[in-house]
Amino acid sequence: MLFKTTDQHEALRKKVRAFAEEKVKPIAFDLDQKNEFPDDIVKEMGELGFLGIPYPKEYGGQGLDVISYAIVVEELSRVDGGVGVICSAHTSLGSWPIFAFGTEEQKKKYLTPLAKGEKLGGFGLTEENAGSDAGGTETTAELDGDNYILNGKKIFITNAPKADTYVVFAVTTPGIGTHGISAFIVEKDFEGFTFSDHYDKLGIRSSSTAELHFENVKVPKENLLGKEGQGFKIAMATLDGGRIGIASQALGIGQGAYESALAYAKEREQFGLPIAHLQANTFKLADMATQLHGARLMIYQAAELKENHERYSAEAAMAKQVASDLAMKISTEAVQIYGGSGFIKGVDVERFFRDAKITQIYEGTNEIMRVVVGANTVGRAPKMKRAGGRGKDAGPIAGLRKKEIYTGDPKEAVKKLVAALKKDGYDFTVGIDPNTPIPEAQRVVVAGRGIGEKKNMKLIEDLAYQAGAAISSSRPVAETLKYIPLERYIGMSGQTFKGNLYIGVGVSGAGQHLKGMKNASTIVAINSSANAPIFNNCDYGIVGDAMVILPLLIKELDNGEEKKPAPPMKKMKRSKPRKMAPKEDIYVDLGSGYEYDPEVGDPTQGVEPGTPFDKLPDEWVSPVSGEAKEEFIKLEFPEDRK
Repeated sequence: MLFKTTDQHEALRKKVRAFAEEKVKPIAFDLDQKNEFPDDIVKEMGELGFLGIPYPKEYGGQGLDVISYAIVVEELSRVDGGVGVICSAHTSLGSWPIFAFGTEEQKKKYLTPLAKGEKLGGFGLTEENAGSDAGGTETTAELDGDNYILNGKKIFITNAPKADTYVVFAVTTPGIGTHGISAFIVEKDFEGFTFSDHYDKLGIRSSSTAELHFENVKVPKENLLGKEGQGFKIAMATLDGGRIGIASQALGIGQGAYESALAYAKEREQFGLPIAHLQANTFKLADMATQLHGARLMIYQAAELKENHERYSAEAAMAKQVASDLAMKISTEAVQIYGGSGFIKGVDVERFFRDAKITQIYEGTNEIMRVVVGANTVGRAPKMKRAGGRGKDAGPIAGLRKKEIYTGDPKEAVKKLVAALKKDGYDFTVGIDPNTPIPEAQRVVVAGRGIGEKKNMKLIEDLAYQAGAAISSSRPVAETLKYIPLERYIGMSGQTFKGNLYIGVGVSGAGQHLKGMKNASTIVAINSSANAPIFNNCDYGIVGDAMVILPLLIKELDNGEEKKPAPPMKKMKRSKPRKMAPKEDIYVDLGSGYEYDPEVGDPTQGVEPGTPFDKLPDEWVSPVSGEAKEEFIKLEFPEDRK
């Protein structure tokens, strides 16, 4: 066997390298500084066929092999890691699932414009509670006539919001774990499908990354990819191939850093000779060249296995792990060779250093890569009870709350809210300085993206005065919209609020925000979306337009007198939710007295919390007596518990 690329491969490499050098390299620094997506570059990549390399010509692709695809990503990333991953995410994640699992109609409608580069693709799997553990997916898809109704949120999505077509994963059958996840093709302009702002990232800043928000999004039944329940299988198969792309990106970043360091070391002189000839640096550069060569062979082998329809999951994971660790190591050494100059913005090794880090994290962290390789060597571990983490059994981030949500007439909703707060002991005749530091505040009014224009902050200020609260916001309102100073936003990366009363207006309830206010005694949410996660984490909530609710709430809290200074804060006890009858029927095994509770499930047999009794697998038996489920009877509750 001759371990060498073909003349066709090298001709393609020459073509892509010329494009990268002439079109991408001159603007790479500017794209990085401005956090800007290269629309014109992506359009030209599509016209040159770079976005459809491994797909058949009948679907608009170039009909080339997987090694060719790896070369394209490698050469683009050699100049700019962000541009490289735009190509990789589009090809491996946004297009491949449709090619591998789509119907002929889906391929013609969606794959063809993607392979032609006329449209850009994205992949929606990651969620706040479903990162490395994709089985924790919480986005839902309910069949309603001819459509599935999608609700939920995805985070860290590459190519969002620029992509036109997304492969999205959602739970169609709750309670049965990964077997209940399905995949869908979702178009950008579907009603109710919206996006967050493009993240401000450490590296790959020319690559756009944002959140996907689904609010009762209607997805036609014919956009189901594969069959119901095949989503997890589709996601895992897609990620196997995607790891070849990320390994190639990491290889390109490492190659770019190595070439830059080598050129600099040959021209920079110290102690009377180029520093490349100082043995410490000679060995550094020799190791870089050796390790790059090894990583390239690993990547091309995984690509060759995929091309020939052989098993390649472990090889792709190995290549991704080795190449990404190598990219981080080489870019670090490249900065070291540059010395102080390498620490300055505008020097490419500084950008390569920042770009390299993400390759160890996305498409499966390198810790997960070891899990994948381990599963292919020592085998899979036996099933264990899910413990810890933020899975569905872990409950809301802010803990169990009352979740008394008011809908309907806004005036009545506001009256009920204020009455409930007063009953809980809140005195609205007292007030504090609205600029009180958040950690010192007894109460806060928090503005989220849902408040809209900056002029609406006047309502937030008025509400804060009447509620006796300090003014705060979610991170996007402070960081992106700049409505308030950065030091006043609440979240895991910002200020922590541990006071008594939190009132969130237009706050959706992102995990990093909830972690910053989860210890509030009372949480109030006002949001126009009934599906906003914050409602699952609040004591009281009003579903409605904030611009209608706020004036009513301000008026209801106003006693017509100037606020008295608030006394020193006394931490109020969190109110506990009222006990209610179970939401689902509970069945009992009369022989042993064991009760199957759907809210608890049966982790000993892999049944997740939230699984109704009638959805239990046929082989399930009582964990106490071993009786089959046919032997269970339904418990009846008195009317006063319902």
